[in-house]
Amino acid sequence: MILPPPGNVAACDIRGSSPGERELASLHVDRRLTEVNAILLTGGSAFGLAAADGVMSWLEERGVGHPTTSGVVPIVPAAVIFDLNVGDSAVRPGPQAGRAACDDAGEDATEGGRIGAGAGATVGKWAGPQYAVPGGLGVASAESGRTRVSALAIVNAVGDVLAVDGSVLAGTRHPDPEYLRPAPGVADAANTVLALVATQGKLDKREVRFLSARGSDGITTTIRPAHTRYDGDVVFAVASPGPRPDEGDIDVLGHLATEAVAAAVRAAVRSS
Repeated sequence: MILPPPGNVAACDIRGSSPGERELASLHVDRRLTEVNAILLTGGSAFGLAAADGVMSWLEERGVGHPTTSGVVPIVPAAVIFDLNVGDSAVRPGPQAGRAACDDAGEDATEGGRIGAGAGATVGKWAGPQYAVPGGLGVASAESGRTRVSALAIVNAVGDVLAVDGSVLAGTRHPDPEYLRPAPGVADAANTVLALVATQGKLDKREVRFLSARGSDGITTTIRPAHTRYDGDVVFAVASPGPRPDEGDIDVLGHLATEAVAAAVRAAVRSS
């Protein structure tokens, strides 16, 4: 659960072929909406998107949302990973889980691993889901001077997660290192990487959309293979109100977004 401050600008980038989502169309740069009231990353496949109902009611009770003549309407984009084949498939997030996530949200969310939306996450499924290893939730940041970009990632990929030197940090347990083709059953495996990058500064929606795309590059560089037909990868970006540092050039921010997401992906599997 991410609760950005008022006046934020949000956008997203979709790289996977099989996304599970809610209200992402409104984040497109051609749409009028710029501000969101919350962003939900969840598990439970499409069932888990019901958690956004609880988020909306929590926000409405506090008068937070897009003003209309009939009251506020909270704007809550959401995306989900498919993890129903881990644990009991009948146990998945619903409205109460969404409300609980809002109650628990804080400014120092640095815990990672198999918690929250990453509880059922796995990686390294390209040679067959039976060879998967744990994925999870990771948090990281990247800085240059006074410019900082933070990232959160839910790592549930078909591919392996690579270390900075290109070695496999967390990947398939398949015994044949020369096995290169997707195995039968990969299409039915639980997949998708979700991420969010956040920074502070006066950015317009197209610039924030650029940051989300550069955040997706962080997935591309750390997961092999990435953005497959069996993944639903989505990266959100949010710019919160605040002074834009002199060195906050959009290309610098984009590079930091890539680095922050890559670090968050690696942090997720290390914590697991």
